[in-house]
Amino acid sequence: MSSTSHGVVPDTKDWTWVLHQVCGECGFDTRLVRRGDVGQIVRVNAAAWPAALARPGAAGRPAPGVWSTVEYACHVRDVFRLFDERLALMLREDAPEFENWDQDATAVAYRYASQDPAVVAVELRDAARSVAAAFDAVPDEAWGRTGLRSDGSRFTVQTLGRYFVHDAEHHLYDVTGSTAWRR
Repeated sequence: MSSTSHGVVPDTKDWTWVLHQVCGECGFDTRLVRRGDVGQIVRVNAAAWPAALARPGAAGRPAPGVWSTVEYACHVRDVFRLFDERLALMLREDAPEFENWDQDATAVAYRYASQDPAVVAVELRDAARSVAAAFDAVPDEAWGRTGLRSDGSRFTVQTLGRYFVHDAEHHLYDVTGSTAWRR
């Protein structure tokens, strides 16, 4: 694998396996996530980011090729926004196909490394509020609606929510060494 112009090797793993087993890195078990948990997990996760972003050195990379706390927070903010859009699409259309999202190209295009940690904290909080409310409002009969990722991975609203919250929790683990959600 080659690194992108921002010095981080792109993550090309298919992380859908987290829907079927505990993540060996962060320890998060998506199988324990119930429908009504998604919004609350997002809120708890978002509440942990301001402290991480306020730490000295949050804008610096801990090692070559590893995102800084600010870069991870920008990614999580954008994941919140993306999954808010994907959820709305799934609720509006029958079995939509999601556009491909290149997280590494987004990091470069939006200059994650140079964003202000205080601004990112506010934007992440606002994006979290929106997507948490959207998942909270999903009617019982809509949790089985489907959507397709461009690589063919099929999600229901329920599996999309479980997959999505793992991403946010995993990246919080990347910067703090723990996840925010505890059962």
